[in-house]
Order: sequence, then C-alpha cells, then structure tokens
Amino acid sequence: MSIDSPATAPKGPTLVEARSHLLRRPGKWRISNIIDGRALRVKLTAAALDNLGNPQAMRKAALNHLHGAMFRGRMIAQERLQQGADGLDTARLLSAVQDEVIHALYDFTTTHVHRARNPTEAERLAILATGGYGRGVMAPSSDTDLLFLRAYKASPHTESVIEYMLYALWDMGLKVGNAFRTPTECVKLAAEDVTIKTSLLDARFICGDQALSDEMQVKFQKDAVEGKDADFIADKLAERDARHARQGDARYVVEPNLKEGKGGLRDLQTLYWLIKHMHGGKTLEDVMKKAPFTESEYGTYIRSARFLWTVRCHLHFVTGRAEERLSFDLQPEIAARMGYRDRRGQQGVERFMKRYFLVTKDIGALTRIVAAKLEADQKKRPEGFRRLLPQRSPQPLKDEGFVIDAGRVSITSEKVMKSDPLNMLRLFIIARREGKDIHPDALTALTRNLRSLNERVRNMPEARELMLDAILGGKDPGLILRRMNEAGILGKVIPEFGGIVAQTQFNMYHHYTVDEHTIRAVEAIAEMENGNAERVPLATEIFPLIENRRALYMAMLLHDTGKGRGDQQVEGMKTSSRACQRLGMPEDETELVAWLVGHHLELSETAQKRDISDPRTVTQFANMVGSLERLRLLYILTAADIRAVGPGVWNAWKGQLMADLYHNTAAALRGGRADEKGVQAELEAKAETRREALIEQIGTIPPLQLEMETAYWTGFDLEDLAWHADALAMSGNIVCHRFPPEGGALALLVSGSDRPGLFADLAGTLANLGANVVSAQVFTSKSGRIVDIFILQDAAQKPYGQSDPSRLTRLEKALHDVLSGTQVKELAKSRTGRRQAAFLVQPSAQIRDDVSADYTVIDIAGRDRPGLLFDVARVLADLELSIHSAHVGSYGERMFDAFYVQSEQGHKLSGDAQKETLRERLLGALGRHEPDAPETPARKLKRSRAVDSF
Repeated sequence: MSIDSPATAPKGPTLVEARSHLLRRPGKWRISNIIDGRALRVKLTAAALDNLGNPQAMRKAALNHLHGAMFRGRMIAQERLQQGADGLDTARLLSAVQDEVIHALYDFTTTHVHRARNPTEAERLAILATGGYGRGVMAPSSDTDLLFLRAYKASPHTESVIEYMLYALWDMGLKVGNAFRTPTECVKLAAEDVTIKTSLLDARFICGDQALSDEMQVKFQKDAVEGKDADFIADKLAERDARHARQGDARYVVEPNLKEGKGGLRDLQTLYWLIKHMHGGKTLEDVMKKAPFTESEYGTYIRSARFLWTVRCHLHFVTGRAEERLSFDLQPEIAARMGYRDRRGQQGVERFMKRYFLVTKDIGALTRIVAAKLEADQKKRPEGFRRLLPQRSPQPLKDEGFVIDAGRVSITSEKVMKSDPLNMLRLFIIARREGKDIHPDALTALTRNLRSLNERVRNMPEARELMLDAILGGKDPGLILRRMNEAGILGKVIPEFGGIVAQTQFNMYHHYTVDEHTIRAVEAIAEMENGNAERVPLATEIFPLIENRRALYMAMLLHDTGKGRGDQQVEGMKTSSRACQRLGMPEDETELVAWLVGHHLELSETAQKRDISDPRTVTQFANMVGSLERLRLLYILTAADIRAVGPGVWNAWKGQLMADLYHNTAAALRGGRADEKGVQAELEAKAETRREALIEQIGTIPPLQLEMETAYWTGFDLEDLAWHADALAMSGNIVCHRFPPEGGALALLVSGSDRPGLFADLAGTLANLGANVVSAQVFTSKSGRIVDIFILQDAAQKPYGQSDPSRLTRLEKALHDVLSGTQVKELAKSRTGRRQAAFLVQPSAQIRDDVSADYTVIDIAGRDRPGLLFDVARVLADLELSIHSAHVGSYGERMFDAFYVQSEQGHKLSGDAQKETLRERLLGALGRHEPDAPETPARKLKRSRAVDSF
C-alpha cells in the first residue's frame, strides 16, 4: 500500500524530501521513504520464523518492529511540523503511518498467527478506518477508529484475528475505537444514529477483503445516503447548535476549545460532512470544491483547515495528550512554535490569538454561505412530505430590492448589494424595523461585496446618516452591532473598531476578545436604559437624567479602540475623535465622546484603589469630571464596562464603592464647592445622616461604633451598618460573618484591641486557611480597637465556607487566637496553577504624598498569590507603619493594592531614604515565591508578559 502527500513526490529515496530553495517549509513526503513496507514485512516474517513454537516471543519481536516503525513516522511528522510543515500535511502523514502499521500487522496476523489457507465466506474480513482517521487525517493523540467488516456472521477465525490485532494495537499505546459489523448492520445502525452514519460517511478501506468493503460502501450510499440529505442536514445542524450551547455559544472566549468551540474544527468538519453527503468526494479538497464557494472562499476554507490543524498538532505534541483547549499556559508556547513574534506594541501570543479568532470568524461566514445554499436547494427539491406542501414566495417590502423570505429579511438578488453598497447598511436597519432575523442569502451577498464599502462611500452624507442609524438606532443597539460584527461590516464602516476585531489581551482578567467585550458592554447599557439591570440600580435610576444618550453609546462602542497602541485612554481619545468626525457628529458631541473614552477607567480605579471618604480623593475626582452630566455618563459607562468583562466580575462591593464615589462627587458638584473643606463638610453631613437613620432603625448604637470616623459611616450602606451594630454590641474580641443577599463572597467582621502587626497576622491566618481577600476595609476607633471588614472567596471564587461550614468554624477560632495575641510566623506553602504561571508579571511599588492630605499612599502591583497581603502587611509592620485603610483588588493573575499609612507618630512618611527602604522591601515581598514556567514531562513551556489592561 503506497500513500504519498497530495503532490507528485520526487524520486530520491530520502528521509525527508528536500525543501525548495524558495520556501522555508519542508518539501512533500513519500510514505515509502518514511516506512518501507516491504522491509517491515521482511522483519516481521523473520521474527515469526526465529520464534517458531514460542508465540509470546514472536509477538514481542513483531510488536517491537511495528512500534519502531510507528515511532519513526511520528518523530518525522513532529520534526516536519517544527520545520514549518502545516498541520493538515502533518495529520495526513500520521494517518499514512498508521495505515502502514495496521496493514503490516494484519498481514503478519493472517500469515503467521491465524492463517486461513482457504477462507470461507464467514472468514472474509475487511478493515476500514472511520471518523477522522477515515478522512485520512490524524492528530498526534487522536483515537484510531476502526471498523472490522465481516460478510454475514462472526467466525472463530475472524474473531481471533481481530482480538490479536486489537491487543497488539493497545500494547503499542494506541487508543483504538472499534466496531465489528456486517454491511447490513452498518446501514441499519446508520439509519438509527446520525453519529454512526457520519462515521461511516468517512469510512476508508485499509486492508483485507476490498470487495467486501466496496459492497458495504455501495449499500451504504444507496440505502443510507441517497435521498436523505434533508434529514442528515437537519440532524447535523441540530448537533452543531447543541455543541455550541454546551460550549457557551460564544466564538470569542479567550481560552477557546479548538475542536468543539464555535468556529472550531468541528464546524469545519460539519461543512465537509454536509457537502460530502450531498455531492460525494474522496479527499477534503475533492469534497469542498463541490461546495457553493467562490475561488476565494474555497481558499479561505483550506487555509482555515490548515491553520486549525497546525494548532491542534502542536497542542498534542506539546502536551503529549489529546488536548483541545488553548489554555493560557499553552498559548505562548504554541505562538512561538508557529512563528508569531512581538511586534508594534502587540505580543506574539496576542497576534497568534487574533489570527485564531479571525479564522473562527471566517468559518462562521462560510457556514452562512453553505446554509443559504442548502436552504435554496431544499426549496427547489423538497424531500419527503415537504414536496406536498405549497412553497410560499418571498414577500416584497417597501424598500426596493428587499423581501421577507421564510420569515427573514433578504434581497431579490446579489445585484442589490453590488449596485448600491449602502444597501449593506440598510439591510440591518430594515431587519431592526421589521423585527426579523437576516436571511443567509443576504449576508452572503454582503460578505462578497464588502470591498465596495470603501472610503468614498463611507464619506457620503447619506452613508453617515445610515451608519449612525444602524449603529445607535433602536432600543437594543447590541443586537444589530453583533450582527454587523459577525458579517464583517462593523469594522468596515468604523475602521477604528476594525482594529480591535478579534483582538485579545494576554491576561486572565478579560474573558472575551476586545470586540466581543465591547458589544457586551453596549448590551449592558441597553439593559440599564430599559430598566433590566437589577444589579446596578443606580444606573437605572440616573439613566433618565442623561442628556447625551448617543454620545454614551458611541463612547462605549469606541472605548477600547486605543488598546494595543500605547496608553489606551490617550490613544482611545484620538481614535474616537477620528471616528466621530468621520461620522459627521457635532464638535461638542465629539469632544464629549473623546472625554468619556479618555477617562473611562478613572471612576473604577478611584473607587477601588482610593479612600473615597478622603476629601482630597473626592475633590480631585470632582474637578476632573466637572459636571453632573459627565458624572452620570461616566458612571453608566464604567458599570457597563465592568459587567462586560466576564461572569462574576461585577459584584456588590464594587457596586457599593462606585455608588458611594458617585454620590460623594455628585454632592460636591451640586453644592458648588469642589474644594477639600466643602467636600469634608458634605461627608460629615452624610455620616450624620447615616447615624440618625441607623438609630431610627435599631434604637441604640454600640459605643464602639459611635467612635468610628466619618470614613466608616460613609463607607457602608444602612444594611451593613445594622449588621455591624448587632455584632459590635458584644463585648471582648469579635469575629462574625454573613453571606450578603447579593451573593458572590463572604463578609467577615473582626474587632479587638489593636497591636503592632495585627493586620498582618489576620491576613496570614486568612491565607493559611485558604481564604482569598477580595476586599479589606480597616478602621481603628479612638479607644484603640479595630473594626476590620474582609470580603472573602475560596480558590474557586465562590463565597468562602458556604459549601463547607466547618471551614468557617476553623477560621473564626484561628482569628480569635490572633486577636488574643497569637502571631503568624510563616505561611503554609501554596502552589501556583499552570495557567497563572504562564504569565510574566512585573512588580511595582509607588509611594505618594499627593493623594491624601493626612496619609502617605502606597500603590503596589504584582502577581496575585495566596499570602501576598500577609507579606506586604508584615513589611509595613516591621517598618512601624500604621495602616489607616487598605484597598485590595485582584484582576485575574494580577493584584493592585493601595494602603493609606502613617508613621507611629501619626504623620506622613518623611525622608527619601525611608521611602526607598520601604519600596525595596515591598518589591522584595512582591517578587517572592515567583513560580517556574509551566512544564510538560519533556520541557518547560514559554511564557509571556501579562498585559496591564482594564
């Protein structure tokens, strides 16, 4: 059996064919140069003759030869892949190697082990490859799916042959899926199970009785395939939809499943199966040339297949297993192996992932083309009872060239898009007006004519009006934006947005690509506008008060267009101004959009990293914002931005911090006094109002709570203050907890007599018992007692102790011991996960005196890990610094914490030497316990720098 790669192979008997001088990649391969089938059979015959009478020795010697041939073939395939051969070529080589080994094993088994000199009808046997192996492509760790085909009933001889071969293959380390059937059974099972039918559609003869194999193939085509296209298409599309639903139905998750994810290999294979079922064909190229593609679209399909197979083969070789998920720890390694290097502000790993998501987007477009063709064919040639039903003609709309076809907006012909490129924009506006989906025919015509939507067309006044209407009209802009982005037109009409399509940021904070995140953020704003954002009540409350709705939506659409260009806020102001000017928006509206984009991180960073009860914080923020309208717009923009980062990122305590900053700033702007004294007066008045409301609710406030400063009273809502009052009414040391109704984390209150290093010991105890500090608020009464509030999660980012109350019991006892004087000497050892270890995180420490009038503010950033808060707090305690407030935040693999501190004498830090010592000690703590790179059994994997992006 001779198999060559799909090209004319050169004549020289070399191991790896010589490369062309013009190409960096290896040349074509010839299977006879990799595994010499004749020489292998000679060795197997010698093994049999040398061990006559000793079947175990014979088997061992034969398997050594077979395994050696297979190992050699795999090593050559891996070497070629590393030299630049594409994955489709590699998968075909691995399949050819497997063919040679299985054929040689079959010949050895039927000649030297279980020989039938005059085989009866019952002893006829054919071996076929099915599944991916049947298509002639195998990933390095894929299963070997085999069909053992018998004539009509099992015989002892065929069963012995199959058993011997299967055990031999298993002993060589192969994962073998197998079935033993007759042709009739194959057809019967194919009719009952679409998975079996799909597997048989890929069936390919390897060795044995070819006439029997041909008989099955003819019977299968006649009884299971012909005239059954409609049912097969419906089954495969339903199977695809169910698979997408299991994967979350999102194409742009940043750790995608290469095989099962939306736009992945399985979607490519589904297109192949549909076309093959209808039109037949042998190889991938043969089949797909019969698809309803233009030459360019056919090329896109083949390039997509090569790219995804290249990624998959690298994944399997790197991990040594059938790994299909592109997790963070593997992305830098695969990117480097495929030649992606850092360039112009983008890391190689980000360039690689952008290419991946653009490929999945292309596959989505190809799927729409095939879906349109299938639907058209079904109308022309309905099968079964459908041919008896009347076919309804498309209903014309008032818009020339547009119709309603099968309940969706479509066009009369592709000329509608060719003759007037603005019809591409009108399509989405009409679909919104009619409340209908868009027909695949219309989307296919749009995709094929996108180039005509050039700069000249975009600058036409009517085009500008249509673009603004399409993008921002209606009550649900997110839906139309998503449709436009999937079709590829959104990045065409707004090139600044086109720059972030499929863009990723190499960090664990963001769950989606930049364009997907942006569209989800627009959808979040629409929820707030329509009163459906229960978790952000303030946004729903203030939305009717805003005056610049269009500027808000436009700023959200453009807020991340500066990413990958430098400082994202500075660069975003430039890109958003350019986009608004092109769209013909008024100058004042353009300036407002640019301001919102240029400051879209300020509210969240101030709320989470600063003491928002400090008058200077509020004063500086109010002066930056300047007006209530900008404050309202910025709050809604920020809340939507955070909610769109990923599941669970928006939570109650972030919402509370941002709402408090909003109210404090609004009070300063309304009062007309945005100076520190005016803000201080407003905060004190707010604190007094809270105290009065609490007295009215519970009657008596505990004396310790009355000693708390203004910052305490303005930092919690009435529900939290009532819980604190109930806890602080007890005497002695206090440790109590509650699970807030909004969920997400555990709230823990700790109170006792203050002492040097107490906060560090509390942090160390929490770390040793597996509690992750998401937020910490630290207060000290006038009488020297602490009231510290910790927000805690477990390692799975669930509320700490909710599923295991015994953990809470142990934690509370340990914290009581700390309050009684027990000190934490060292932390329990912890291990950084593989995904986190893939990131190179640069630590930083800044010491600032300009942020607060009374305190020195320490900003630190670095790798998030268990016990880091303890290490940092220990540094501060050793240098005799008192912590006034701590603002702790985790963002994926990174942390950003801020501490407001004073010396023992109650002053800011003084002297450069003291600050430099503090900075060096903090950097030492941040850099401690740095993990090694993730590794496989063979090697350490490459890592990449974590991108500081929010």
